[in-house]
Amino acid sequence: MEKLRLRGITDEQVLEAVGQLPRHYFLDKAFEEHAYLDKPFPIGNKQTISQPFTVAYQTAMLKVEKRQRILEIGTGSGYQAAILSLLGARVFTIERQEALYQKTAPLLEQLGFSNIRAYFGDGYKGLPEMAPFDGILFTAGAEDIPQAVFDQLKVGGRLVVPLGKGQQTMYCITKTKEGKAEVIEEGDLFSFVPFLKGVKESKTF
Repeated sequence: MEKLRLRGITDEQVLEAVGQLPRHYFLDKAFEEHAYLDKPFPIGNKQTISQPFTVAYQTAMLKVEKRQRILEIGTGSGYQAAILSLLGARVFTIERQEALYQKTAPLLEQLGFSNIRAYFGDGYKGLPEMAPFDGILFTAGAEDIPQAVFDQLKVGGRLVVPLGKGQQTMYCITKTKEGKAEVIEEGDLFSFVPFLKGVKESKTF
């Protein structure tokens, strides 16, 4: 965890959660021996598991508190959702790639993360039936924030999203009493896979 501290992560609870969670659980066996390097790895379906620094950075920016309801857009490997869970959040995570959802949802259940509920669906729509949320976190690079998702954020809640084309800037945004988006923090540059509309169902033969 010293490497994360040296890169500016100061939230001790986040550092403890990252140190506590075995990352190799979320990687294909081909990458297991490299699981604890601070780098991303492919997880199939043209998606990646973010490097620990990125996960810690986004999580620290979200400022999770116990029992908060957090919506994660982009389940991927489940690693980010598991970190949020370890911080005591009730996590609702949505994945547009059916193949990833079918792989990750059972894994999270098998690992005992009872406070994570995984869904297959379109992240552009969020999860209105489970709203409102104390926090929303995007794990893909977006060009804008869908209004339908922003509407699901509580007043005073925090939304963390990498915004931009190509490289993205990490932003933390809140919702004012008037229902407007207000930037709380503008962070560093990152490179995420793109945030896409719709769902991608598994092929059946």
